[in-house]
Amino acid sequence: MSHPIRLANAEDYPRIMEIWESAVKATHDFLAEEDFNYFKEAIPRDYLPNLEVYLITENDDAKGFASVVDGNLEMLFIHNDTRGKGYGKELYQFMKEKTGLTKVDVNEQNPQAIGFYEKMGFKKVGRSEKDGSGKDYPLIHMSL
Repeated sequence: MSHPIRLANAEDYPRIMEIWESAVKATHDFLAEEDFNYFKEAIPRDYLPNLEVYLITENDDAKGFASVVDGNLEMLFIHNDTRGKGYGKELYQFMKEKTGLTKVDVNEQNPQAIGFYEKMGFKKVGRSEKDGSGKDYPLIHMSL
């Protein structure tokens, strides 16, 4: 089943953040509350305005979003209410075709995401002790 995917704009930020919050609360139980709050403020302020973010929708309701920079899948989040229904795979495949992405960094403490990307064909190629913000959340570097 195919769902519409479109470029997000600033009016979509509140829904994007709802999706982000529901997905993170479901999959990132390792994230300290202070870091959760930091990202909740930083993403719409510092990240979204500088990225091409795509939304996957159903009946004009965004179910997930993704962004790629320089071949790296920077973010792919699906609302927790719709996880496991193929939106993530469909959005990933769209982003791969559109951008030619070849890499993704995944929180080591998020085995569901690592498993998802392995199913999409990624292999583990490295590890970092800290995330991109310099916080103590190890990353697994994966590549196609």
